[in-house]
Amino acid sequence: MASSTLRRSIGPGILLAGACIGGSHLMSSTTAGARFGFALVGLILLTNLIKYPFLRVGTRFTAATGLSLLEGFQKRNSLYLPLYLVVSLVTGTFTIAAVSFVAGLLLTNIPLLAGLDPYGLSIAVLVVSGLVLLLGHYRALDRLSKLLVVLLTLLTGVAAASLLIRGPVGDVAASWVSTDPSPWTLANLAFLIPLMGWMPGPVEMCVWPSLWMFSRARDTDHTATPKEAEFDFNLGYSVTVVTAMFFVILGAYTMYGSGDGMLAGSGVSFAQKLIKLYTAAMGGWAAWVIIPAAFSAMFSTTLTCLDAYPRSIAAIQGLLRHHDSGDSAPGPMQRRFDIWVIVHFLAAVLALVVAKTGGIGVKDFVFGAMTGSFLTAPLFAWMAMDTINSPLVPLEHRYGRLTQAFCWFGLVFFSGFSLLFIGRFFLGLGGRFRLGFNKKPLPSAGVGLPFFSSWWVGLVQPKAGQCSLPDQLSTFTETLVCSTALPALISRMPSR
Repeated sequence: MASSTLRRSIGPGILLAGACIGGSHLMSSTTAGARFGFALVGLILLTNLIKYPFLRVGTRFTAATGLSLLEGFQKRNSLYLPLYLVVSLVTGTFTIAAVSFVAGLLLTNIPLLAGLDPYGLSIAVLVVSGLVLLLGHYRALDRLSKLLVVLLTLLTGVAAASLLIRGPVGDVAASWVSTDPSPWTLANLAFLIPLMGWMPGPVEMCVWPSLWMFSRARDTDHTATPKEAEFDFNLGYSVTVVTAMFFVILGAYTMYGSGDGMLAGSGVSFAQKLIKLYTAAMGGWAAWVIIPAAFSAMFSTTLTCLDAYPRSIAAIQGLLRHHDSGDSAPGPMQRRFDIWVIVHFLAAVLALVVAKTGGIGVKDFVFGAMTGSFLTAPLFAWMAMDTINSPLVPLEHRYGRLTQAFCWFGLVFFSGFSLLFIGRFFLGLGGRFRLGFNKKPLPSAGVGLPFFSSWWVGLVQPKAGQCSLPDQLSTFTETLVCSTALPALISRMPSR
């Protein structure tokens, strides 16, 4: 790969990193470190690994076929495109509102803006993002996002390095072995699911790099080869994984043992508490590093999400109406895109107003969006896996048997946890299961489910009135079987 053409190919992967490094890193990774030290590092790395082949599908498909992944969805199965449209219309509004809300909260740490309404600041962030996209189009998005990603990576790396030199505030080293309380309980499922939902981002993001590749090609007059496209994606994905570890270090070294109440209270208290804990552990100078890094993370996520959701829906509109392919006609596509940017802006503002009048806290707002993303992950994972391995893709660019097997593992992983969450919080089945990831059994009885742990997973005897071990294992088996029901039904629809 020539360096000149490689530079012209780099862009969509960095934009993906900008979209990922926001709520998942600043809030989830930091909170994971604050509450449980390094106990969840393995789960964070595993989630990034499991999502990798699914999120890579858009880049690989477009580089191999010259089509957008949305076109692939339409050609592969008649249900895929409408399903993606419906879910994107719902999740897009709440995701954009949630990330802009956190960005506005972080601005209250700036002395000149401290007395302003955080909801008003959130709307201001949306206005600036919308103007950048409507006036500067893809070129402005590309250049600004690259600047923000470089800035937040460097600043967060400096903060993490200074903490490693300075040392932790508590005995965080012990969290590698055991933590008290343990994260592996059903009581913590309401945190683990959002953590995985946006770690490093929702699975539906697989479509976004595919669309950005067309815009990048028009902007640079260069169409990336499959090797160049994959290098760009891997570069951006590596940045997301590294920064996730940076934020875990920041949370563990500055807040370990005090993270349970971190997201409690108002949004303003969260933003102020976050910066105060950092400065208390690192010194007053840290505010000049943490505030820009945190805001850069959230602003880059707001900007890319406000571009990606409207861009996806505008492309789907062209495909469903058979007006164009969604990207080969930049004139009509640009007009539809501008309209959908405005629609998403107004919908996000409305969501912020409803949140303010309803007294919805930052935890409920953001974690609600994260949870929704995880619950839809099995659907989008199946669509991506089915399309990349279809006859639409040349044989040499399809996934091999080992990668396909790993994708199936990921699909079962997403589905199993989703059904466990639904059973726990919607069907009241909390007494049937317990996540037993400790060397010592927890007070509540149940069976330790081997979802993930580097530690020994023990089985404990059920108490009177609870399911026997065979019954529990049988129920879990049924859960895994049922987890493939929706994908299997969809797969029976006529394919093209």
